[in-house]
Amino acid sequence: MIDVFQAAILGLVQGLGEFLPISSSGHLMLGRMVLGIEIDQASAAYHMLDILLHIGTLIPVLIVFWKDWWRMLRHPFKSKTLRLLFVASLPTLVVKVLFDDFLDGAETGWFLGVSFLMTAVFLLVSEYVSNRRQATMRKPGYLQAIIMGCMQGVALLPGVSRSGSTLAGGLLAGVERKSAAKFSFMMSAPAIVAALLLEGWDFIDSGAMATLDVGSLILPTLVGMLVAGLVGYAAIRFMLKLIANVSLNWFALYVAILGLAFLVLQLLQLPALNVPEFAPPAAEAAAALRMLAV
Repeated sequence: MIDVFQAAILGLVQGLGEFLPISSSGHLMLGRMVLGIEIDQASAAYHMLDILLHIGTLIPVLIVFWKDWWRMLRHPFKSKTLRLLFVASLPTLVVKVLFDDFLDGAETGWFLGVSFLMTAVFLLVSEYVSNRRQATMRKPGYLQAIIMGCMQGVALLPGVSRSGSTLAGGLLAGVERKSAAKFSFMMSAPAIVAALLLEGWDFIDSGAMATLDVGSLILPTLVGMLVAGLVGYAAIRFMLKLIANVSLNWFALYVAILGLAFLVLQLLQLPALNVPEFAPPAAEAAAALRMLAV
């Protein structure tokens, strides 16, 4: 059963990881390991908490960019930003539909170290390219939205940072740093809403809701959501203020060290550390092989 302390820690991890380019999904997995929760046997309560923590990080996106959302609501058919967000969401939907089995298998954590290293590569390459293209940087357009959307699709892999991947995609496509960060954060809103709808429906349809002691979960869940929202708000403000001056290489170094350390622990296979083996579950591996054979 979830206690308030665990919920607060996971809320802190979600709030930071969603908007700093370090991966919220990957750090939530690490958080469960540290707290002694089996990733592939996580209870319905923790699954529900994960879903609701995303609501916590959706709220600061709505607050920070409320003027943009309000303009979109007032003039939905005239809003270029709304059209760009729609276009950017399409590649993620395609990736989710085509590779859902593999993505589900990756949620056991077996691919986590590689995912962190992928994030590091994205950040290093985008930082290198953007530093040499300052004179050609621009606002996001449809091509840039598609590229950032494709990168968001890659970030469906647990451990690949959504904000880091989309930010990297924007920089590689020639978007100015602050504009890329802002559009990346706004892209999280439809992604979070879609995840809430899909995961929420699966959660209810599976019958897991009936196994929950709802009364005992109210306080921890509210605390986790509150912490995720407050920390997420601070993380957005931090990145928007410092993105023009802070090198992404520092974030790349952090996730690279984390990825390498995780891979080493997987090779050592120390049972006490609850680190998953570097191999996909049999069912998901077979499904992935069938897809490659098509």
